[in-house]
Amino acid sequence: MQFSQIIGHQEAKALLLKSVQQNHVAHAQLFLGQEGSANLALAMAYATYINCENKQPHDSCGTCSSCVKMNKLVHPDFNFVMPVTNTKSVSKDALSNKFMNEWREFVLASPYQGLNEWMQHIGAENKQGIISKEESRQLVKLVSLKAFEGDYKIVVIWLPELMHPTAANALLKLLEEPPAKTLFLLVAQSAEKLLATITSRTQIMQVRNFTQEEVMQFVQEKYNASPETAYQVAQLAEGNFNAAAKLTTEISSDYFAFFTDWMRNCYSYKFGEVIDMSDKFQVLGRENQKNFLLYALSLFRKVMLYGVDEALVSYLPPAELEFVQRFSKLITGDNAGQLTEELNQAHYHIERNANPKMVFVDSSIQIAGYLRGKN
Repeated sequence: MQFSQIIGHQEAKALLLKSVQQNHVAHAQLFLGQEGSANLALAMAYATYINCENKQPHDSCGTCSSCVKMNKLVHPDFNFVMPVTNTKSVSKDALSNKFMNEWREFVLASPYQGLNEWMQHIGAENKQGIISKEESRQLVKLVSLKAFEGDYKIVVIWLPELMHPTAANALLKLLEEPPAKTLFLLVAQSAEKLLATITSRTQIMQVRNFTQEEVMQFVQEKYNASPETAYQVAQLAEGNFNAAAKLTTEISSDYFAFFTDWMRNCYSYKFGEVIDMSDKFQVLGRENQKNFLLYALSLFRKVMLYGVDEALVSYLPPAELEFVQRFSKLITGDNAGQLTEELNQAHYHIERNANPKMVFVDSSIQIAGYLRGKN
């Protein structure tokens, strides 16, 4: 992984590059970010740059022996610890080193995936991954060895908040008395679940979520999504590349056009058209139905914000902006909460396998009343 492969985050990249160039590399660093953020990707790019044999001003060279091995995750001085559990292939004594082939496949496919995807990848969908106390013993043995090829032996610990208490205490001791030329890069999502004594001994890199523009760029480049689909995905992903990847495969219709037609039919009491739309809604499929309702909630929020202050709404495509401007005139302090609650209830019922057509028609009747001020 190189910095150039990570979309955006120029401010984080600059700080990491500067720490290496000025020889201020902390022995323990915590890359803290939500699932689907660039925390693991940045840690890997940082590790690659540290051991690069021909460092460039803004990135690793990508061609030296170290970079080639790092990019394939086979460098002998680049080690991973991650939550694992017993599976069919590893029936006992589950340790990270027994899952390295699966881990390489998983990370090289996408460094933005989460724990659920990792558990599925190793065939442990219904189990809880953990970094066991036995893992800590292996970690102590690992860091007692000198670096084979690079300047540093680097250990990336993915989701350290899932450490067994014994393992966490063993890590704490290593951080208090770090072995020479050994770096610990902790990649976490929940700092509050880590021992405070561990957090206090790390240099923290706060990794923000991706921006809406960065999500759009990601799905267009990686999945060849249309600008319209990319925009809809970005509305729902909330800066999470993992969510964006799933949404790209799930979204199969133009949510905006469907939503505007729905609202116009509700406002005009055209329930014959609403019935026809309910048939289309039913064939979308449950994931698409849920995503559409989340999109509707997102658009409602923009309408309400626009009604309060136009400056509160960031860039919108021209067609969506025009709709928001017109629709905001129908949203009042009386019906805003009612409309939002109705969409939330529709999503709740769809999520619990209610009949989609019945949910859509019932919500349409309620929304029509709220828009007309008759409920």
